[in-house]
Amino acid sequence: MDRPAAARCAVIGLVAPSAAPAPRAVDRSSARALLARPAARAGIGMAAVLLLAAVAGPWLLPDPNLPDYTRQLTPPSAQNLLGTDQAGRDLLARSVAGARSSLGAAVTVTLLSALIGLVVGTFSGAVGGVVDTVLTRITDVLLGLPTLVLTLAVVGMLGPGHLNLVVAMALTMWAGIARLARSVARGARDRPDVVAARMAGVGPVRTVLTHVVPGVTAQVSVAATLGLGEAVLALGALSFLGLGAQPPTAEWGTMLADGRETFAAAPWQLLGPGLGLVLAVAAATLIADALRDVTDPRSRQ
Repeated sequence: MDRPAAARCAVIGLVAPSAAPAPRAVDRSSARALLARPAARAGIGMAAVLLLAAVAGPWLLPDPNLPDYTRQLTPPSAQNLLGTDQAGRDLLARSVAGARSSLGAAVTVTLLSALIGLVVGTFSGAVGGVVDTVLTRITDVLLGLPTLVLTLAVVGMLGPGHLNLVVAMALTMWAGIARLARSVARGARDRPDVVAARMAGVGPVRTVLTHVVPGVTAQVSVAATLGLGEAVLALGALSFLGLGAQPPTAEWGTMLADGRETFAAAPWQLLGPGLGLVLAVAAATLIADALRDVTDPRSRQ
């Protein structure tokens, strides 16, 4: 059978007929389908509120780090909508500033870990052999260790700080995405379109980039969006322990730690950062859930 005929046979399913369908790539049609889902619209709305507050806050609100010891622990009022903290700083301004630092760090961690996991997992699944074995063992070791404990170990070596915490989390959160990317890449080896591309003489690098990477990226985007909510919570927890941004920088985790000391007398200190964490995690979860349905090949039916 000549090469074009073999390629046609592969396309119509005579080659690897039992291969799973390719995951749907994220394109304009999937974006429209995503926006058609109420859960996605709700999640995007929450994310838009947080993003708008983080961007417009510096122009509309006072300095979040400016103390006023004449107004310590004042309750919410027209002057201070969320009240003030023990240093007299406006809690609304600090909550918005905390959105910039917390969400910025979480997005950075998610993008870095997703990129590392995508490259390592796709390379491992596409190449196979000894390379796949070695990378899989490294991934298994990282997945076998608790992520927060491993992050604490890295932060212990680098020292506390906002940037060090971001680097530590990015270096410890990519293993799960790499496992997912490897699974999708390995499953694509016997897919009809991939077999047809090989029979048509398409090079291995181009085959991976054009036929494997789009499907892997679709699955990784779902995992990364869901992981964004986990990164927000993990950053908040580690900042609560004093490993993130240092005073007087506003961050949701450090704000919760500061409010814990005077919670009985001024419980309103937890309202801003607590609501921000809830909105961020809910938005990421809703968008990830809708994105999973949109990119699932079974949803084409």
